[in-house]
Amino acid sequence: MSSLRKHARLLLVAVVCVALGAGASASASAIATAGAASSSSAKTGAAGGRAKLARIGGLRRFAARAVHGDVVVRTKSGFATVTFDRGTVDSVSGQQLTIAEGTKKASYKTVTVTIPAGAVVRDDRHKASLSDVKAGQRVLVLVAPKRTFVMARTPKTA
Repeated sequence: MSSLRKHARLLLVAVVCVALGAGASASASAIATAGAASSSSAKTGAAGGRAKLARIGGLRRFAARAVHGDVVVRTKSGFATVTFDRGTVDSVSGQQLTIAEGTKKASYKTVTVTIPAGAVVRDDRHKASLSDVKAGQRVLVLVAPKRTFVMARTPKTA
């Protein structure tokens, strides 16, 4: 397994954990407000399985909409912070990558990230250097404790 995939999964696990905590909190609040649920209305069998799949799909949609995050994860030697930024490349200047964080329909803010020399850069799923990343591409920058990943892709034209 490549280290790129290994750290991307770590980020996804962290985002899912945050989402699960928020979902559990919202569920507990709703149950407390509505009163205790009767055992006859509990989901069983296939219906419970479909509900679980629906929750997982919801978490995936939640993670797909995230544009910035700082997650503290446990490591062998303690704790470390993993940061990600997602958006559209505004410019690349040396080791500086300027990103307009947001989605196609809404922008959040513009950030400039310093990319270290040893960063793993992928452009449309191929090995690349930071200078290969061009303005207008969609990009995900993942800053992990030991390595930085930059994953860029050219948007499809309609």
